[in-house]
Amino acid sequence: MRSQTVTYLREATFSALADPTRRAVLDMLRRGSLPAGRIAQAFPISRPAISKHLRLLRRARLVSERREGRNRVYELNPGPLKTVDTWLSEYRVFWERNLSSLKAFVESEYASEMARHSERKKSKKTVRKK
Repeated sequence: MRSQTVTYLREATFSALADPTRRAVLDMLRRGSLPAGRIAQAFPISRPAISKHLRLLRRARLVSERREGRNRVYELNPGPLKTVDTWLSEYRVFWERNLSSLKAFVESEYASEMARHSERKKSKKTVRKK
């Protein structure tokens, strides 16, 4: 049962992060808690649309909500982002390894090309002297 819950939360997290508006909301909340109205003012879309984005972020547990008087205040919950980071770390290792191989290949090709270029220069000088 636990693995199904973890899988669901991971899928909900990735789904929530797929939208640029929701990512922008998370970026805003990195600086601190904000009321829903202030979040809505930052976007050229309707308040109901922002409410829907906030609801999806809540379901993915990326934000928490509390009431302060008439306002709903949202705060970033970085916990689910750790799951994303863990998942990405596997790909980070893959890309670092492949980029290191690419770097070695490019440097080797560059050294070979420089050696060929140097040899061509020498042979041209030898031909001119004769």
